[in-house]
Order: sequence, then C-alpha cells, then structure tokens
Amino acid sequence: MKTAIKTTVAEFLPILVARPSESDMTTGERNVDADVGGSSLASKLRNLSSEGFVRLLDAIFKVVQAHLVRAAEVKKSIEWIMCNLDDSYAVESVATSLARGAAENGHESSPYSLQKNAKVPVIQGKANDTSSPSNMARNFRADVLRENTEAVFAACDAAHGRWAKLLGVRALLHPKLRLQEFLSIYNITQDFITATEKIGGRLGYSIRGTLQSQSKAFVDFQHDSRMTKIKAVLDQETWVSVDVPEEFQAIVTSLSSESLINGNQTVALDHTSISNTEVLSADNDKPMVDAGVAPSQHDEGNGSIDNSVDSTSLIGSHSESTDEVLNSSPQNDRSNGKEQKKITNKKEKKRSASDTIMYRDVGYRMANCGLLLLKMLSDYIDMNHFLPALSSELVHRVVEILKFFNTRTCQLVLGAGAMQVSGLKSITAKHLALASQVISFVYAIIPDIKHILFVRVPESRKTLLVMEIDRVAQDYKVHRDEIHTKLVQIMRERLLLHIRGLPKITENWNGPEDGDVPKTPSAFAVKVTKEVGYLHRELPKILHEREVKDILRQVAQICHLLISEAFSKLEIGTPQAKNRLYQDTQHILGCIRSLPSDNVSEDGLPNSGKLDEFMLQRFGTVAGS
Repeated sequence: MKTAIKTTVAEFLPILVARPSESDMTTGERNVDADVGGSSLASKLRNLSSEGFVRLLDAIFKVVQAHLVRAAEVKKSIEWIMCNLDDSYAVESVATSLARGAAENGHESSPYSLQKNAKVPVIQGKANDTSSPSNMARNFRADVLRENTEAVFAACDAAHGRWAKLLGVRALLHPKLRLQEFLSIYNITQDFITATEKIGGRLGYSIRGTLQSQSKAFVDFQHDSRMTKIKAVLDQETWVSVDVPEEFQAIVTSLSSESLINGNQTVALDHTSISNTEVLSADNDKPMVDAGVAPSQHDEGNGSIDNSVDSTSLIGSHSESTDEVLNSSPQNDRSNGKEQKKITNKKEKKRSASDTIMYRDVGYRMANCGLLLLKMLSDYIDMNHFLPALSSELVHRVVEILKFFNTRTCQLVLGAGAMQVSGLKSITAKHLALASQVISFVYAIIPDIKHILFVRVPESRKTLLVMEIDRVAQDYKVHRDEIHTKLVQIMRERLLLHIRGLPKITENWNGPEDGDVPKTPSAFAVKVTKEVGYLHRELPKILHEREVKDILRQVAQICHLLISEAFSKLEIGTPQAKNRLYQDTQHILGCIRSLPSDNVSEDGLPNSGKLDEFMLQRFGTVAGS
C-alpha cells in the first residue's frame, strides 16, 4: 500500500505541477524516491493549486481503493476457507506448526504473522494447550481470522497515514483557501475515510484527527481574516447610505425563508451570484466590500449649523464626502467587469440595486460596513452547513464578530471616534440615524441566524451558546435605543445653547419703540425651528415611522419644557416686547404642532404641552386653536 501510494505521487505530481522540464520526463525519471527527494517533493506538493492537489488525491483514492477491494476479496476467500475447513485437518496443521516452531528455537514471530516457510500461522502461547482437538481447531480458526482482519486494517491504516502526511505537507496553505476550494479537499478526504473504513472495519482516528485539525485551522484563519477586514472597513466607514445590490437582498431573503430548515437538515444559502466574491481584500490598506455598491443619492445637501456639542452636531457640513465607498472585487471585475461598465441605462441599474434592504417587509437603509457584515454572516452559515462538526466553534465566531461590530460601531458613532479614524468633521443626525438602521437590521436578523446555526450544534452545548447569542442581541437593542436617546439629547443640548443667547436677543425688546413691531420671529425662534425642522425633514428619510414619531415626541416635550421655562424668566416690560414674545411663541408652537405624533390633546391639538400653558397664562390664548 505504501509503495503504491508513493509511486502514484511520484508519477502524477510532475504532471500536475505542469513544468515543461518535468512533464517531458519519462515515467522512470519521475519515479523519484520520496525519502531521497523529500524536500523537493514537499515543495512540489505545496506549489500545486488546490485543484491540482485534489486531482492527485483522486488518483491516490482510486489506487488505494483498488488495492483494498482486492484485499477485501482475499479476506472473504480466507474466511470462506476457514469456515469450511475440516477439524481434523486444522488439528493436524496446528500440531505440525507447533512442532516446527519448537524445532526452530529462537525464531521470533508475532501471534499473527506467518513463519517463513510455514503454510499456517504460528499460534503463540498454544504449545501447552492440548486439552482437546476441538479447542485446537477453534483457536486455529480464530487466530487466522484475526490476522486476516488485521492485515486488511493495517492496509487501511497505512493508506490513512500516507493521506494524512499529504494533507500535513500543505497544512499552512489549506486555511487560506476559499471555502469551495477547501471543501473540495475536505469532501474527497471524507469520502476516502468512509470508503476505507467500510473495508477496513475500524475508525481511522489519525486521519480523522488530521482532517478535524485542518478544518478548525481553516475556520480560525477565515474568522481572523474577517475580523481584520471588518475592523478596517469600520475604521474607514463614512456612514453614508449606500444602495443595496440584489445579491445582498438574496442573502436576506434566504435567511428568512422557511426552506432553510428541512427537518433536522439546514439547506445551504443559495447565493451563488456572490459565491466567488473575494472577501479578503489583497490591499488591506483599502478594504472594501467586494460588490459593486454605489452610495445612495439620498444624502445630498446637509445643513449648516456649526459648534457641535461633545463633538456632535445635528447638521453636517457640505464638505462631507459622498464619494463611492464600495468597489468591485477582482473576481467580479475579471468575469463581469467589461459588461458592467457598459451598463448605463438607469432603469437597468435600478433593477439591480435598491436604496433599502428588505427584511420581513421592513426596509433598512444600509452602510458599507453593514453589507460587509451581512456577507460575512452568510459565509459563516455556509461554513456551518458544510463543516457541521465545527458548528459550536462557528457559533462562537459569529458571536465574536457580532460583538465586535456592535462595540466598534458604538465607539465610532456614539463615541464620535469616526472623527479621528474616518476623517469626519462632525457626527451628524444622519450618521446617527444610519448607524441606528444598520444596528436595527442586524438585531432583526439575529434570530434567524441563531435558528440556522443551532440546527447542527450538539444539544449539550446549546444552552450556553444560546445565552451568548441572546446576550449579543440584547446589546444590539440597547445600542439602538441609545442612538435614539442621543438624537434627543443632541437636540436638548442645541436648544440649551440657543437659550443661553436668548437674553442678548431680548435686550432690545424693552427699548423705546421706533416703529411698528416686526412681524417676523426673532433669531432665537428661527434657529430653534430650523434645528427641529431638520430632524423632521431628515429622520423620516432614514428611520422607520415609529422610531421617528418616538424621537420627535421626545423632542417636542423638551422644547415645551425648556422654552417655556426660558420665556417665563424673561423680563417683559413693554407692549412691544410682549408682542415679540407672542410671535416667537406662536412660531415655535407652529413648528412643534407640525411634528408627527400620536399625542393629541382634548382640544385636538397635536404635541401640546407646557408651552401651550405658558401661552394661555401669558396671552390668554392657545396657538393654533
């Protein structure tokens, strides 16, 4: 068996390496002893492509199978003979063998090996067992059958050992392969193990251990690479809404599809259109999601209010970049690049991408990093499907990358870290709202991710892993709520900033009248309504209606509270000042009334509150009534 495998490798390897100087060599010249040219042989094995290595394994598989099938037939023949052997012949054979063994004093033999010139095996330790002919015959048959079985198993074990050595030579290469390339090696090895174990009759622990070790190394390397990639992409994220190509929508659709679960078997995600996408960019300095995703055109035009509080402002500057943040992968460029460049029809582009990603009839705005995370999660699901023995490990990896994404996003947006690493001049309401959408989307799909992954997790490990992934899901929910709270908090801080400047604005209200009172609101009222109007205008473009209502309801309450308190402290001594205050109050209340809300007073006024009470007490009327 060992010789057959060595000969197969020596003959096929030069052909597969495809070097002209070697491919022209004769068969005899190629038959180099592996022990003599070991280093050269190992180098050639490492230089093989994954496809070439699989071809070599396939050739070895066929040779081994042919030898084992023949060995199995011999084994069956010996078993038939032993079952039909006459007891008297068996006794005579044993006696002859024992006598010869005694004569050849000093000859070493195992209980299952044949002596050099004997026709029957030596039955070690049976010399004194002459109790009965039947016992001698039975022992004779048992030993021959045992040696017969051991011989076939030894052949299988030798084949396993040589196969494992071949895998071991390329141990540093296999973790870096793409999933399909690794699976081609994994699957042929599994088939080899199954076929040889069926003939040998025992489990090949050594080769199984090698395959499991390389599978884990593959998962570890792929996970580490993805962690590096997602960190780099997050650090470059500018939090600009991007269009969603249909490939990513297909992933999400498959996640929520009931066809994913078929009894106790999970059906693999069907997203072949991106199966060849290069996840790990060759240029780590410029990591991009490897799909042609262009920024959305819905982010044109920002406000112009400066002086952010805690490095955060509601409105960003016009200078924020809206350049393309996603590039096509090298593989897609080679296969479809020329055709895609020729596509200029806007309708055709619209069919291939959407401004939101739909999940269970809910649309989510997406950033570049969110799409990359989705692609990575689908990769983990694929690995889980094809490498079921590592399901528990993969769940741990998914939990880890989800934790990192959530934590890092919080640092960059809520913590304003993107101003240092991404070059953003400020963290605007748009940035916060988009981050909220990405976090909400991931939070929404976690239950399906969990359901798919846990189909193959052993029952003994499910409880702990379920707790881990549920804890991560809760962290996402808390993060989303904190972003919404931050939006309200920013509005409060902006409002307090404007209120601090209110006394200067009202200084001239009590001065002597030099004409008619202006019918326009003061700068204070204009700035406040502009800030609130910006939220009212921009948040619905990104957030869901329920979220917008909840945020703006809180904003309305803060405006009522802070502005009514500020107006109550003003010293109003002239009719002119009173009229100016009346105009400002009406103007601000009109803005608050326009905000979407389910809060309606008994008089039918939306978003009523303390400013209405102030209006009624000071002027005897209610604005908008």
